[in-house]
Amino acid sequence: MNTPEFAIAIMAAGKGTRLKSRRPKVLHEIGGRALLLHVIAAAKTIVPSDHIFCIIGHEADRVREAVAHTGVAFVLQPEQRGTGHALQMLKASFELSGATPPKNLLVLSGDVPLIRPETIAAVRDAHLAERAAMTILTAVPDNPHGYGRVLRAQENAPEVTAIVEQKSLTPDQLGAPEINSGIYCFDTKALFAKLDALTTNNAHGEFYLTDVAAMLVAEGKRVIAVQAESVNEVLGANTIAEMMHLDAAMRLTTAHRLMAAGVTIFRPETCVIDSEVIVGSDTTIEPYVQLLGATRIGSDCRIRSYSVIQHSTLGDNVTVRNGCILDHAEVADKAILGPYAHLRPESKIGEGAHVGNFVETKKLILGKGSKANHLNYLGDAVIGAGVNVGAGAITCNYDGVHKHQTIIGDGAFIGSDSTLVAPVEIGAGAYIAAGSSITEDVPPGSLALGRSRQTNKPGWAAAKKAAAQAKKGC
Repeated sequence: MNTPEFAIAIMAAGKGTRLKSRRPKVLHEIGGRALLLHVIAAAKTIVPSDHIFCIIGHEADRVREAVAHTGVAFVLQPEQRGTGHALQMLKASFELSGATPPKNLLVLSGDVPLIRPETIAAVRDAHLAERAAMTILTAVPDNPHGYGRVLRAQENAPEVTAIVEQKSLTPDQLGAPEINSGIYCFDTKALFAKLDALTTNNAHGEFYLTDVAAMLVAEGKRVIAVQAESVNEVLGANTIAEMMHLDAAMRLTTAHRLMAAGVTIFRPETCVIDSEVIVGSDTTIEPYVQLLGATRIGSDCRIRSYSVIQHSTLGDNVTVRNGCILDHAEVADKAILGPYAHLRPESKIGEGAHVGNFVETKKLILGKGSKANHLNYLGDAVIGAGVNVGAGAITCNYDGVHKHQTIIGDGAFIGSDSTLVAPVEIGAGAYIAAGSSITEDVPPGSLALGRSRQTNKPGWAAAKKAAAQAKKGC
């Protein structure tokens, strides 16, 4: 069997005590998905899924279930006894299975979601080019206080002499600018040879992976450092406040990516745009818009303020007016929505169709060029092309036990304030008189009236007013 060149281990066993949450730390979300899923997505650009080992511990089953769809492998760390212990578990897993360890092992943190694939690749490439036993990713924050420092042999040289924790820094080391990110690349043979030599002789009684660096340096093995372009890439989240800082950074990065691709975003800092969202060029997004989940928006669209679009697909030249809500909906080219329309799941809006003010849809197919512009509820319905649904008309789809479907043929006209009681079918070109309650099928081209005959009583209103005034005068 060929020995794989690279594998990636992702540290995902921690509890995240400072978050004050019952949810595992790596399953907290930023940018619309779990921290760990961001890291896995970046890792999968470097190696195949089956070369990624997720080391899990706290709430292991829950974490496994949340990311199993990615195809990564899992290694259990039953007791969380430090980063060195996590890789001891990985080593033991290879030994137990008889699988061949990779030549090189990249180590990522499951709670560092902004790490870019380009940065991981840079660590890998430097590790190979320098023939290092260990490569450390570093960063330079505005204030490095509280972080472990990476000390280089010379200012511009890649070689590292030590990783020193904040409390152990000497006065002349306090000015060292580079911090340890906790992201590494190892020559696996060199790493595994040192793991069993790790001790817990420290304040927390844990096995520290940073101690491997000192061992390798002492043996004359090459330990080098690569600096990340941005400190945000290496930041983890230990509190909800830190989590929200990362979320804001990721969303702003997403907005800038979209703008670089030709999308106009007014005041991007006010918008909530998930990392998976795709938007076509020449689309305009106004302030206070939320684009969530796997939303896909075409070109030349306009999304007006206060609209929320999640897990939905919009074609080209779509207008979404103010305050619309779309949830798992599909909207074809040139459609116009809102303001204040609500498209619930399985709503499919046809080309050039209009869904207007305070219209709610659910499990609806609305045909090409059809219009429902005012105050409608359209649920469990199939509406053909060129249909006009008047103001206040609704489909009564629920009988208290079951849902039923309404079918409306092409070119039909549904008068204002009509009630279509499903199951019912309105034929092509049929007219429904305003204010009708329709309980039976309507043949094509017919006029249906389902309302009481109007009765006028001359003088009734005048007599009523006169009687009221007389009573008042008593």
